[in-house]
Amino acid sequence: MTRIAIQGVEGCFHDIAAHEYFKAQDIELICCATFDDLFASMRQDSNVMGVVAIENTIAGSLLHNYDLLRCSGTVVVGEHKLHIRHCICCLPEDDWQTIHEVHSHPVALMQCRNFLAQHPTLKAVEAEDTAGAAAHIASNNCHGWAAICSSAAARRYGLKVLEDSIEDNKHNYTRFLIVANRQKAEQITSRQKADKASLVFSLPHEEGSLSKVLTILSFYHVNLTKIQSLPIIGREWEYLFYVDVTYSNTTRYRQAIEAIRPLTRELKILGEYSACQA
Repeated sequence: MTRIAIQGVEGCFHDIAAHEYFKAQDIELICCATFDDLFASMRQDSNVMGVVAIENTIAGSLLHNYDLLRCSGTVVVGEHKLHIRHCICCLPEDDWQTIHEVHSHPVALMQCRNFLAQHPTLKAVEAEDTAGAAAHIASNNCHGWAAICSSAAARRYGLKVLEDSIEDNKHNYTRFLIVANRQKAEQITSRQKADKASLVFSLPHEEGSLSKVLTILSFYHVNLTKIQSLPIIGREWEYLFYVDVTYSNTTRYRQAIEAIRPLTRELKILGEYSACQA
């Protein structure tokens, strides 16, 4: 049995991503209220793995999770991309005529803004979690309330789906990182099969410092797929750069890493893994 820590309750998108990624395995979910709690559960048990949202095609990057990942000492061992579909659901005895407010995570509400504009009588109320809003309505028999969540969450909590796929943009995807403690990661990953890596580094506050790094990566045919900068607290105008790269030649990738190391500060490889093909 593989134990997986997620943020949210059963039926949330982290739950769906975990079951899709580990579909060939029996898993036990550890449901955490926050991402901080997720990483704390991994510190308490070195065998626990985590599924962590890192970016969404509409809402952008989850910046706090980059910092949690770097400070946790965990290793990225995989990734999964999930197509996010939202539905609006309510108690079986309720209907469009009886619901007057809709509860969900603020990002989900934002992703369904056009739908909500078409239903101006519905009061939008922010909740901590999409599936958590559905669970609350079901367990507390909240007549007149609706939730925006996945249809899987609606089914799990016995709610009626009034309308599915209500998100404004149908190309709505979230990328999740699969993380493990270092010892666990060494047991389950093979560097020979890796074709993607996540890195973090800082740079001297000098002209052209970032362009030099990018030029070297290009020279070694290492493809930059993502770059995210975050300020370093207490060091004005200095930044940490979180970078994702893909490569087809492991030797040239390793040569690129050694070539950029003297140009960077605090270079750390957060993980080497197989890129998601979805």
